[in-house]
Amino acid sequence: ICGLEITVNENNEILTINGDKKDPFSRGHICPKAVGLKDIYLDKNRLKQPVRRTETGWETISWNEAFDEVASKLKSIQNQHGKNTVGVYQGNPSVHNSGTLLTAPAFLRALGTKNRFSATSADQLPHHFVAWQMFGHPLLLPIPDIDRTDFMLIIGANPLVSNGSLMTVPDVAHRLKAIQKRGGKFVVIDPRKTETAKIADQHLFIKPATDVYLLLAILNEVLKANKNLRYERFNIVPEGVLILKSAIENYTPETVSNITGISSEAIKSLANDLLTAKSSVVYGRMGVSVQAFGGVCQWLINCINIFTGNMDSEGGAMFTQPAFDLLGRAKKGDNYFNRYQSAVRKLPEFDGELPVSAMAEDILAGGIKALFTICGNPVLSTSNGTQLDTALEGLEYMVSIDIYINETTRHANIILPPTTGLEVAHYDIAFHNLAIRNTAKYTEPLFEKDNNQRHDWEIFEEIKNRLITEEGAEIPAPKNPEEKLATAIKYGPYEKDGLTLQKLKDNPHGEDLGALRPCLKEKLLTDNQEININSELIMQDLKRVRINFEKLVKAIKNTDFDLQLIGRRHLRSNNSWMHNSERLVKGQDRCTLMIHPETAANRGIINLEKVQIESRVGRVEIVVEITDEIMPNVVSIPHGFGH
Repeated sequence: ICGLEITVNENNEILTINGDKKDPFSRGHICPKAVGLKDIYLDKNRLKQPVRRTETGWETISWNEAFDEVASKLKSIQNQHGKNTVGVYQGNPSVHNSGTLLTAPAFLRALGTKNRFSATSADQLPHHFVAWQMFGHPLLLPIPDIDRTDFMLIIGANPLVSNGSLMTVPDVAHRLKAIQKRGGKFVVIDPRKTETAKIADQHLFIKPATDVYLLLAILNEVLKANKNLRYERFNIVPEGVLILKSAIENYTPETVSNITGISSEAIKSLANDLLTAKSSVVYGRMGVSVQAFGGVCQWLINCINIFTGNMDSEGGAMFTQPAFDLLGRAKKGDNYFNRYQSAVRKLPEFDGELPVSAMAEDILAGGIKALFTICGNPVLSTSNGTQLDTALEGLEYMVSIDIYINETTRHANIILPPTTGLEVAHYDIAFHNLAIRNTAKYTEPLFEKDNNQRHDWEIFEEIKNRLITEEGAEIPAPKNPEEKLATAIKYGPYEKDGLTLQKLKDNPHGEDLGALRPCLKEKLLTDNQEININSELIMQDLKRVRINFEKLVKAIKNTDFDLQLIGRRHLRSNNSWMHNSERLVKGQDRCTLMIHPETAANRGIINLEKVQIESRVGRVEIVVEITDEIMPNVVSIPHGFGH
């Protein structure tokens, strides 16, 4: 999403990579990962042609041979065992590549399997679930209007490292500091004093997985104050508000203080700041999503933003109007939940995908006999990777679209490597839909691909066409998805303004389409065109919240484990990406176990020694980093390492 200015010489050698100061959105900002593009482009370990695993190692094969074998094997397994015996896993880069976004859906329809998994269920699924429940569609996601807010509460998020997540916000450090410069403030709540917390006006430590009780208490205070509740414009009926008040009335700052580790005075102060600021917004990400009550947390965040009068309001939580509108054909009242279940634990699907935590067990149970992975390394990046590693060994057949042989793709029978980075044209379909401003930008490839390379869209098209073409018939040529992109932009929200793909090509710095504008009333896709604050599924889940609350009040401890583990992210990596870039991984070891001095002393642990840490599903050895930037009895290991 960040604009780059790259200089090359007459031999097409990259000389410099800098931020594009003329980009109206990123304003010249780049992070270290930008220079990693050169490393990936030149990496000798990067695959450029299909490889097949044999008893003696990997062999290079032609593209047509690879496509023919893959389609034939998938057809054979599905004909013999059924459509759903082929599984699919889509990694996070799927949504970072416009070619994949535009062509993978047709491939998946041709495959016709219900056993679809992705990184979503290990990441942002609670956001989508709550968006569907409250606003009618999984992609109706509120975005913090960070450039105009006067008070921002950040819970379980570290945008200084992520550059925003479900909040596309380049140059976030300057934007956060701008809140302070205009007389506002922002507060971070996290079990670790993160990079973002270090520049905040206030940082409050919170015990992991207790965010739901903090948010309940804040909402309770907001509703009790009964001021600045500008929710009438959303046609929320008083009866619904009374139901909500009754459901949360027992969660007060006093009753949740010991559980969360945050004083009742601090909780009341947060509620007051949210109510009295000219504009305010609550933003919660991974820390409040990937836990037992992720859905309830995201619902509470939306409710707080609604009842402080900051939903769909300048400086609050707003909705984008992107040039490529993913909601253009969305229908009211569609169901996205529990239309079928996983094989072993009967876990519900959401939006056509099953939880990735069910993938390994369903493979081991024999329900999935072949797997197709798309730009992902779930052995490293999803929970219980050891179990998945074992499961992949037992597959009848596996295909991976990836540029590397890694912990996951090493199990594949065939790896199909697409072009990447500097070789591809790109329009950020997903992330313009999540941006803090309405912007649009198209990037032409810097380098032409070699004749023996294929783009991601060509790979999907080639396999899809083989799956749907009758035996003996001519296989159609791959269709470039650029036409889809051009049509969507031309007839999108900015049709009257004359925005076209060609116009974006003529202005490679990108188009600024303006600040976010109130638009939720037109976008709502609930049956009654109203916000659903009393979601039946979420109200039912409050019973589980209550049961857990009573256990915490009684101080019932986990007898098996006495520490809580949280993750963290680094600016020079993105999940399990970029570990093949030497300049990004060199230097001091960043894969350490962060531990508080008091916790370390109680165990006789000294700094930089190697320790063994064990969870329910496995154990690892790791170097210790003793720091007071983490709470006592909480430890942190970064996500996605191990390559």
